[in-house]
Amino acid sequence: MTRAATTVALSCLIVASAAPALAQDRDQNRAVVGVAGVYAPAYQGADDYRLIPFPVLDLKYGRFFVNTRRGVGATLLEGSAVSVGAGVTYVPGYRRRDAPEGVGRLSGGAGARISADARLGGLAASLGATRALTGDVDGTLVDASLAMPVRMSSRLTLIPSVSATWADGAYHRAYFGIDARQAAASGLAAYRPGGGLKDVSASLTASYRLNDKVTLGATGAVSSLRGDAKKSPIVVDPTQPAAFVSVAYRF
Repeated sequence: MTRAATTVALSCLIVASAAPALAQDRDQNRAVVGVAGVYAPAYQGADDYRLIPFPVLDLKYGRFFVNTRRGVGATLLEGSAVSVGAGVTYVPGYRRRDAPEGVGRLSGGAGARISADARLGGLAASLGATRALTGDVDGTLVDASLAMPVRMSSRLTLIPSVSATWADGAYHRAYFGIDARQAAASGLAAYRPGGGLKDVSASLTASYRLNDKVTLGATGAVSSLRGDAKKSPIVVDPTQPAAFVSVAYRF
């Protein structure tokens, strides 16, 4: 992820990529690479937006994977309907220039992640937990999503999705909190949030297969902060849109 990456952009990609990943055949080995352009807030709750280049990766060799959504790791369990994996992923922060003056930079870092994907009839469900390990981010995130891929034609698939993210107090305080030093420097009120539901999101993805190798994608999403995250002094707009377009090539 680049230095301009944001939590909203990552959440958007998590939701949008869950269903296509389950829709793919479970090849023992595969390689899908591409690039996306993401338009999203500079951080969750910001009033400024950024256009961000973002890699699209889905590499698998036996049990090992490198994936935009799941990170770098290995599959622990893979059945006909359920897949469970564990690995290391990126937990984004925000840049000093994007945060309110005096709040400062929140450096992103590595996080340990475990996730499970399941196919329930025509539905695709995903549940994951990420624990921040490095950087200024801290705490634990739990995300869940539900999607329903609808094949419109042999080439076009529409994927409506809904998701929610829970965060503990340590994460909320790192991302949305204002300590005494930041309050003095920024003029904002000190704020010490607790844990709870962080956000809910809805998205619609259109995936168009040009041929057996190339797939185009477009996603529109809306995310709304909830609970203590919504009440943070750094949150200007708790409900925000995000969008991205992508092109991916399957080897």
